[in-house]
Parts: sequence; C-alpha cells; structure tokens
Amino acid sequence: MPRLGGMITWKQALREGAVSGSLASVLSGAYLAWAGHRRGEAAAPINAVSHWFFGRRSLEADEPRALYTLTGYLTHHGASLFWAVLHAKAWGARQEAKQALPAAAGAIAAASIACFVDYQLTPKRFTPGFEHRLAKPEMVNVYACFALGLMVGSMLMRKR
Repeated sequence: MPRLGGMITWKQALREGAVSGSLASVLSGAYLAWAGHRRGEAAAPINAVSHWFFGRRSLEADEPRALYTLTGYLTHHGASLFWAVLHAKAWGARQEAKQALPAAAGAIAAASIACFVDYQLTPKRFTPGFEHRLAKPEMVNVYACFALGLMVGSMLMRKR
C-alpha cells in the first residue's frame, strides 16, 4: 500500500477513508441514537446535526423526521469521511499504524483534532449540533466511538 517516501497516495487515502470513515460514522451515529434514546429522544442528537441547514427547528426536533434525521446523518457521515481521509493520508503509511496500540493512538489523535476543530475553530452554525442535545461525557463518548471506528477500519484496510 505505501509508496516510496512513506506516503500513501490520495487514491489510497480515499479508499481507506471510505472504509474507516464509514465505520466511524456508524459507530458514533449509533452512540448518538443510543444516548438520545436514554434521554427519551433517540433521533434528537442526529436531527441536531442538520442545524447548519435548518437552524433552530432541527435542534428542537425530538422525533425522527426524514428531513432532519436523514440530513443530520448524511452530514455526520460526510464529516466522518473527511476526517478519515485526512487520518489515512497522515498516518496510513506508518509501519507502526498496523499495531493496535499505535493505531489507537493515531485514531485518538485524529478524533481529538476533529473535536478541537469542531468546537474551537468552527463557527457556531457549523458545529456538529449534537452538543445541544447531549452532556459533555456523552460527547466524549461520541468522539471515542469515532476513534474506535477509525482505528478498526484503518487496521482492516492495512491488513489487505
């Protein structure tokens, strides 16, 4: 997979990012729904992700609605793919990335950078949105599930 010089190509990063980002999206999205369910509103955190487009209405929507829920999940999935491709490009060619502990460290670093960008550098209108529906410990768990998906997906791709 790696090329000479220790870098993978963008094509390889896109391929790995599609797998690891999809897994990260599914795991973190499932946690969002579970955390919402524990609060009595399973779709609410996912609906909130669509606030960049629909504004306050989606932040307040508790029930699953095709418009908010689908847009929210597709937005979440797209962001997951974006971060996964960057993670693959930066980390993908490293030999140690094939081992569980360094792979976990790389995925945690990527999730931490994503969280920092999401909440410190991004205008409020474009933050993930689920922060309006979840407590901080739940938000940490969302990013932990995201990191787990990155790690597992990337390791699966590197074993090929």
